[in-house]
Amino acid sequence: MNTPTRDASAPTVHSLNCFVLSVPDLTVARRFYESFGLDVTQKHGRLELRTTATDHKWAEIVESGRGSKRFEYLSFGCYQHDFDKFAAYVNTRAFTTCNPHELATPEGIWLTHPDGYPIQIVVAEKTMPDHDVTPSIVPATGLRGAVAPGRSRVGRTMPRRLSHVLLFSSDVLGALAFFEAALGLRLSDRSGDGIAFIHGIHGSDHHMVAIAKSHGPGFHHASWDVASLDEVGNGMEQMAKAGYTQGWGVGRHVLGSNYFYYVRDPWGSYCEYSFDIDYVPKGHAWPARDHAPEDCFYMWGPPVPEEFVTNYERQGAP
Repeated sequence: MNTPTRDASAPTVHSLNCFVLSVPDLTVARRFYESFGLDVTQKHGRLELRTTATDHKWAEIVESGRGSKRFEYLSFGCYQHDFDKFAAYVNTRAFTTCNPHELATPEGIWLTHPDGYPIQIVVAEKTMPDHDVTPSIVPATGLRGAVAPGRSRVGRTMPRRLSHVLLFSSDVLGALAFFEAALGLRLSDRSGDGIAFIHGIHGSDHHMVAIAKSHGPGFHHASWDVASLDEVGNGMEQMAKAGYTQGWGVGRHVLGSNYFYYVRDPWGSYCEYSFDIDYVPKGHAWPARDHAPEDCFYMWGPPVPEEFVTNYERQGAP
């Protein structure tokens, strides 16, 4: 990939605004996402995914009529003053612009990622947190009473917000270079050309987008922030009771540091319950490093399922 260089005055996005997937069956999709703990509404033949903590639309799921899932596009949010700069910026650089995606409303600026999928830039509220989210695990003082509730009193795990997405690419470093040059995202950490994690400069989780090596583009998972480690484990139980027993975790990542449980969706990708991810404050220069593969994936947890990093999206499918 040949990606233009970037200067310090170029505009930047502040958040991952929304992701869009097409799937074979909306009824199947609705059951999965509602079981996961998301607020799902159906409008105009598509599902909109929200959390109970905010009215922000984090994702759209549309019915394709195909037999498999497909990643359609990503939407990023920026401030108004940066949006006014973006049009001039992309026109003076060698980025490939495109028409709005057929599933999207026409607003915003549209670029084609070198992997072939569209990127939308719109003026939107900042959804990345402005500060580190304080973990809910606090030291006990004085006499400690019973902390864990009975199983019958455990509430539903309901995510607070979208944290990040992980995408596949045949050229991880090229995809990283595009996100840096076009959108102003920055590398947090990577492991060779196998995986890269990137964050925003206005205050961001350790990564709002991650990119993993595969035969081509695709969607691996969406990560959803929850309020405690218990909610990660309770989410695993919640999905198992609903019949979704395939996944990975509970465990703890190294890069990002978050506790996790991934539940496999009906199309071979995943939704992740995530708690206590590293945070990059606005103006902070995160010390990005290239990590050995054995030191970059997870600190503890069960063995990784063999199919966990498989990209099931077929290239060139109509």
